[in-house]
Parts: sequence; structure tokens; C-alpha cells
Amino acid sequence: MATAQLTATTISAKILPSFEGLRPSTVRVLSAAPLRTGGCLTQRSFHALVVRAATVVAPKYTSLKPLGDRVLVKIKIAEEKTVGGILLPTTAQTKPQGGEVVAVGEGRTVGKNKVDVSIKTGTQVVYSKYTGTEVEFDESNHLILKEDDIIGILDTDDVKDMKPLNDRVLIKVAEAEEKTAGGLLLTEASKEKPSIGTVIAVGPGPLDEEGNKSSLSISPGNTVLYSRYAGNDFKGADGSEYIALRASDVMAVLS
Repeated sequence: MATAQLTATTISAKILPSFEGLRPSTVRVLSAAPLRTGGCLTQRSFHALVVRAATVVAPKYTSLKPLGDRVLVKIKIAEEKTVGGILLPTTAQTKPQGGEVVAVGEGRTVGKNKVDVSIKTGTQVVYSKYTGTEVEFDESNHLILKEDDIIGILDTDDVKDMKPLNDRVLIKVAEAEEKTAGGLLLTEASKEKPSIGTVIAVGPGPLDEEGNKSSLSISPGNTVLYSRYAGNDFKGADGSEYIALRASDVMAVLS
């Protein structure tokens, strides 16, 4: 019977073209070196694996100024422990969706009017998942994103205190039904995620063609039906479910 023996050797990641001041992050990986089969030694080569992470800004650059309506956010560090003090493995740590605004652009032009970025430096914000460009700057992870990708301002640790921005709405999700119409108890796995909830807070509204805010037709206290796959989900300090989405994803007001 043929036998196979693998020896792990360390190889350097493939060198990529770099630009002045910026270089892609790489990692070192293990590759299988000599492969012995049936007493015959053969050498197989593997292409180096490159994992792109945050773009790294060289230390010689001491400032980073966003352009237009972009915002630079210092990402909040992921929680390493549960509320009860249990250490979380890296795979179980939730990717942060918030951080502190450390720099803002000069704004943008809408119609004939110049619109400044409304968020000030030092503000604690929550942003949409999978948005922006991650940058490692000043030995910390940052995110450059457009102002419109910021969901709201959150000065506390409880999502119910979030102040939505622009045309976004914060909704407390209704609890899932415990029973069917016929009275049968539902298991956790069979409970359908509700798409109904109560509006907790609304943003000041989107910009019109002249750069002025137009108010939303939805008000706090409204019970609404919203699109099932829209928005960003959050869990409050009391375990309640919340969702932040655009007003256009709210389909109806229930009464």
C-alpha cells in the first residue's frame, strides 16, 4: 500500500505590487512540502496564499483626510468576553458595527447647494454591515465610508437609545408567535421571524434635490409592516430584537 508523508514548511506570502504609503496586508501560511508516495520522493510546489485585510498606511503618514461626504471611523474593538465573563474564541466574536468618528470630509454638492457632513468628530456611530473600506492607520483599525452608510448615533451601549440618521427608522421587532392559529405550540426553530414592529425613533429625513431635509411620514409609536430582508438587526440590553432600516423599506402602517 502506498504511503504518503507530508512535511509542513513555512513559506512567505507572494509579493504584490505596492504603492507609496500603502501596502496590502499578507499572512504567512503553511504549504505541504515533499510528498512521498510508494518510496518515490517528488517535490510539489504550491502558489503562496495571500489574504487581503485592511489596507495598511505606512507610519510616515500621520494624518488621513477623507474627501467629499466620506467619514473616517475608528472601529470599536470586538468583545472578547460574554456578559458573564466567559472568554470568546475569535470565531465567536461579533464583528463590531460601531466606532468613533475621527475625521470627516468637506461635504458634497446637492443641486446648487453645498451640504456639509452633519456628523462631528468624536461622535459614536453605528454603520451598515459590509460597507466602506477598512484601513489600518496609526496602529488601529479604521473604516472609511460615506456618511449615508452610517445608520445612527449611539452614545450608550443599548441600541434602543440609537438616534437614526437621514431616512432611517429604528424599529422594535414584535415577538414571534408562540402558537399557531389552531393553538399548537411552536418550537424555536419553527417560529417565523416577524416583519412587524413598533417604531422607536426616526431620522430627520433624506435630502431633496436642493439639499434640504424632507421629513418622513412615519412617526415614533407607529406599528409598521416592513420588508423581511431589509436593514440591520440588533439585540438590545434586555434581549429585545431591533432593526434599523430605510423608511422606503417600511411597506405599511398598521392600526
